[in-house]
Amino acid sequence: MLPVDDLGEPVVLDQPARVVSLVPSITEAVAVSVPSALIGATDYCTHPSTLDVSRVGGSKYPDVDKVMALNPDLVIANSEENRAEDVDRLRANGIQVWVTEAPKTIPMALKSLRRFFGTAWDLEPDWLRQAENLWRETKPARLTAVIPVWRRPWVVVGRDTFATDVLRRLGIENVYASDDERYPRPSLQELNDRRPDLVILPDEPYVFTHEDGPESFPGLPYVLVNGRHLTWYGPSLVEARESLERALDYGQG
Repeated sequence: MLPVDDLGEPVVLDQPARVVSLVPSITEAVAVSVPSALIGATDYCTHPSTLDVSRVGGSKYPDVDKVMALNPDLVIANSEENRAEDVDRLRANGIQVWVTEAPKTIPMALKSLRRFFGTAWDLEPDWLRQAENLWRETKPARLTAVIPVWRRPWVVVGRDTFATDVLRRLGIENVYASDDERYPRPSLQELNDRRPDLVILPDEPYVFTHEDGPESFPGLPYVLVNGRHLTWYGPSLVEARESLERALDYGQG
């Protein structure tokens, strides 16, 4: 029986030697674990910082012609970030595509990565075991928070999101965790009316700064955090827990 990707589609993975990744988190994971195999990535694949591969455009709208010109034996895509028509076009041209599902929790993400690396290269990366151990503990809830990821319009982290699970394990409850939307678009007035204990401002995809806190959330404590540590899954999870705990503890001071 052929192995299947996160969506149940069969993919032949036999030690792929020419990999193009359209998923920044997995780009980092492959670059760290099997560096010789990675030949292409998107413009938004910023880690490792020394990454030197061919670029194929944006994550949501990659240049499919550039991808095919690299003659990959595997392309890694994501069901939420990448368009089905692009995946279909790659497959129609004989290119294998492993489609991942957007993880809702840390265990879901690490399970998916464990299966991928085990299937493709019979590999269990050291960082994966470390991340599993580091994130096993869940702290008791101690604070509520709103987590904006964009402004004009305001967009916040909502239900069934990786960031919500990351913060929950650190004892931070997302006040929009039970919202109907995964990324609600409340008004700024509504955000302030929720009166969270803390406003968490990441530096991606929108680059929030110290000016955004007092300006937009007067009277509410706020903290700036590394957005990659909040939303990326893979090797970054090894350093993410300590980084976020340090930032969040500072934000309460």
